[in-house]
Amino acid sequence: MEITATLVKELRDKTGAGMMECKKILVETKGNIDESIKILRERGIAKAASKSDRATKEGRIYSYIHSNSRIGCLVEINCETDFVARTEKFEELCKDICMQVVATNPLALRAEDIDPKIVEAEKEVYHNKAINDGKDEKFVDRIVEGQINKFFKETCLLSQEFIKDDKKTVQDVINEAITQTGENIQVARFIRYSLGE
Repeated sequence: MEITATLVKELRDKTGAGMMECKKILVETKGNIDESIKILRERGIAKAASKSDRATKEGRIYSYIHSNSRIGCLVEINCETDFVARTEKFEELCKDICMQVVATNPLALRAEDIDPKIVEAEKEVYHNKAINDGKDEKFVDRIVEGQINKFFKETCLLSQEFIKDDKKTVQDVINEAITQTGENIQVARFIRYSLGE
């Protein structure tokens, strides 16, 4: 069964889970909305999504410098209370996200944060490559869409595979922390430093 954008949006509207997560679950359940909702709830993702509108005015700015002292980063992660911000779980999450930024050098938090000019340039490269590879014209747009989705997954922090467990995304790890702490947690911003850049 084809997983359409309409189906993904319907699941997102019903659960509040992220678009990528909804699509992944719908593929897993072959488009069954009720089964998808059940799985999201069991994994705590729907619960995490229900907290996503709550204000996050506390948190930490966490720094990490890699052992070679040539790469480092600062990450601001917000939560609802200073109590949670001081917990070991929150500190561990901050460190993990810093290490992710250092290791993968993401362009942005999420796809909508990437400069549209960069996205258009990438689309043009994928389009020209598909034509040069002799792909059928009627499939080129679909190929480009697939390549752009892969580009977002690799370059957007929240949708990247988590470096400590490639079966999870960074957003999955944050969702787990939300479920464990009972508070909304958001990555506000990050900056990565590399010596000489």
